[in-house]
Amino acid sequence: MNTGRSILLAPLSLLYSIAIGIRHFLYSIHLLPTHEVDVATVCVGNLAVGGTGKTPHIEWLIRMLSPKYKVAVLSRGYKRKSRGFVLADRKSTAKDIGDECMQIHSKFPDIPVAVCKNRVEGAKRLHQLDPDLDVILLDDAFQYLRLRCGFYILLTTADNIYPADRLLPWGQLRDYAWQSQRANAIIVSKCPDTMTPIDKRIIITRLHTPAYQSLHFSKMIYTPLPKSIDRLPDDTPVVLLTGIAQPEYLCQHLKKRFTNINHLNYPDHYSFTKKDIKQIEAAAEKAKVVFTTEKDFARLQTYELSNDLLRKIHPVEITTQIEDDKNLLDQLNRYIKTCI
Repeated sequence: MNTGRSILLAPLSLLYSIAIGIRHFLYSIHLLPTHEVDVATVCVGNLAVGGTGKTPHIEWLIRMLSPKYKVAVLSRGYKRKSRGFVLADRKSTAKDIGDECMQIHSKFPDIPVAVCKNRVEGAKRLHQLDPDLDVILLDDAFQYLRLRCGFYILLTTADNIYPADRLLPWGQLRDYAWQSQRANAIIVSKCPDTMTPIDKRIIITRLHTPAYQSLHFSKMIYTPLPKSIDRLPDDTPVVLLTGIAQPEYLCQHLKKRFTNINHLNYPDHYSFTKKDIKQIEAAAEKAKVVFTTEKDFARLQTYELSNDLLRKIHPVEITTQIEDDKNLLDQLNRYIKTCI
């Protein structure tokens, strides 16, 4: 960031710091109440604005925990058109529950997925609907102080760990870096394959986590392309359509395979206009494949798309691989068992 812009943003960042400081103080003296619910609650969140990989980590938790426990997912449902508490069903779309929740619901239809701006009410409603529920996974609730979760997982990306960042709008942090102390486990996400032991040691030193926190490293895993796409020549014209916070990771991944990529990049959770759809379809006419993310595909399905575009769209599935995942699962199991 250039010096001139820093001079302009620093005072705004100070005002933001004062505002969140007052909020934390009011919660600390109980003028703003906090609540707990009678079911295990695991929060997956971050300190920075978007792009840390929360959804793949929620999906990882579902895969690891659902064989043993009755699991549900609760989110705010960012950019949804509905209001109040909504439980996903067969008729749900991204407009009803948000694109991230729609992605999760599509992949895990047997797992209750709900959205509610009031996470306390949402968690209670989920538990009322299923009294046998063992654990609720809360997506992006680290700053939601009104609900006191039992286990907090904090994500921070390897290329921008929170000690190196600043508060909004000067930086990307939406909360103080020291709030990381509330986490039970910290995951350094989106680690590159080229990360060395020295790189990890530098991050470990900079994070300086207390003894009660476990520290893990995770990396994104891209599902292999189907043979029909993988056999295409390297210079085949393809489109990459993204409306996510940090599309550069997927873009760099695809560049390892294709050299002629037309990247249509939109803001995170973007609501496409009719004009956008026409431009996307025009770009698709010149391409063999239209790559997109699962989250973007969940949102695209709410629009009227041409059959030609639908045939060409290939959502790239992204999962996560966590180092020392057994240690994290052991912690989670110990916590959940205390609540059952």
